Amino acid sequence: MQMNPPGGVDAPTMVVVGAGPAGVRAAQTLLRHGVRPVIVDEAALPGGQIYRQGVAPRGNARQRYGFEWKRAQAIHTAGADLATRADYRAGTAVWNASPGSLDLVRDGELKTLAYSRLLLATGATDRVLPFTGWTLPGVYSLGGAQIALKSQGCVFGPRIVFAGTGPLLYLVAYQYARAGAHVLAVLDQAPFVGQVRATPALLSQPGMLAKGLYYLGWLRAHGIPVHHNAQLGAAQGDGRVETVLAAIDGQSRAFACDALAVGHGLRAETQLADLLDCAFDFDAVQRAWLARRDPDGRSSAAGVYLAGDGAAIGGAVMAELAGERAALAMLADSGIAVSAGRVQALARQQARWARFRRGLDQAFPLPGASCDDSVMVCRCEEVRAGTLRAAAEQYAIDDLNRLKALTRIGMGLCQGRMCQAGAAELLADCRGLALADIGRLRGQAPVKPVNLAVLGGVQP
Repeated sequence: MQMNPPGGVDAPTMVVVGAGPAGVRAAQTLLRHGVRPVIVDEAALPGGQIYRQGVAPRGNARQRYGFEWKRAQAIHTAGADLATRADYRAGTAVWNASPGSLDLVRDGELKTLAYSRLLLATGATDRVLPFTGWTLPGVYSLGGAQIALKSQGCVFGPRIVFAGTGPLLYLVAYQYARAGAHVLAVLDQAPFVGQVRATPALLSQPGMLAKGLYYLGWLRAHGIPVHHNAQLGAAQGDGRVETVLAAIDGQSRAFACDALAVGHGLRAETQLADLLDCAFDFDAVQRAWLARRDPDGRSSAAGVYLAGDGAAIGGAVMAELAGERAALAMLADSGIAVSAGRVQALARQQARWARFRRGLDQAFPLPGASCDDSVMVCRCEEVRAGTLRAAAEQYAIDDLNRLKALTRIGMGLCQGRMCQAGAAELLADCRGLALADIGRLRGQAPVKPVNLAVLGGVQP
């Protein structure tokens, strides 16, 4: 859908969307080969989600980023250098995309940016699954809890429960405990036996495995209970969360608390790739549709490349490697000479980290969603699970877009970014279908909220 608003139009150029690890390394690579890219990033400062910076952060880098503080500082330093050497557009969101151009918004001002080659390094967000009480005040995603700590130096709580699964669960619980929060418990949905079986693959990166074991050991050494095979049941409270219910090895437990941080893995941000007509394939491990790409990051759409967690969840190190490799592909496809040896070296490193990633996926498999009919699935449009199930059964709906048309699921401000995973899981379960068989929500502009007065050229 072409929706180019009034505003200046720049000459075609190489553009990088995102200034996290993938985007920063890609832009550096382009500059080293004599290409001055345009970098577009929503945040005010470089770092992405994983190395997010606050405008006035508290504490030093060691306190905010733990073992990864040196990597974080390296990305921040590189990003600051890019701000002086590249066309760096911070605080700028891409709200629409069409082949050859991006529609941007910054401080209420619209602009169209033409590109010759485009790298999407859009990162990831929390994979949100609905459960009873998840809309109560005091319930946060793991990513949200971490953002508050990194950017503002504050913690939720003071008594907080961490639940879900994935390596981020342990990291954020550790960071909160170190920051002074009263972490009551860590409830890991994954069974411990799966983590043991994943050890051979995890040993491909012994340093990273050691860090994870340290977080786990530190939590236990400081008296914080860590429960495996813990199924989150509900968050309860009068006006805000006061109690978390869970089943641990089949036994019901209740935790009186002031906050709950939940994470069931991460979800790649793929909306722009969708708008650019990239082909998608279903990834059974990540339980999501991902844009198709070759080993160098080329998508199926001409001139569009993918790297980092926005292409597939792989972590910060994998993102750096993929960002550089995709930039080298952009250069090579433009007729600029690149080092074949460097491409091969990046490929070898990626292969080693991919094995480690497979170990993490085995240790922390992503769960599906199951909730009562009364649970709100789409917060924007106030659509409950019962409404989705009733529509699916009444009209024999086997396609997620058809469910959207009949229930308004995914039509709100978030455009399905928060509710699509849960709705898809519920529809597949209700209809007895595989998750891959029900499709995905088609991307629609604006992918980020934009004031209608701005779109109409009227000052709000």
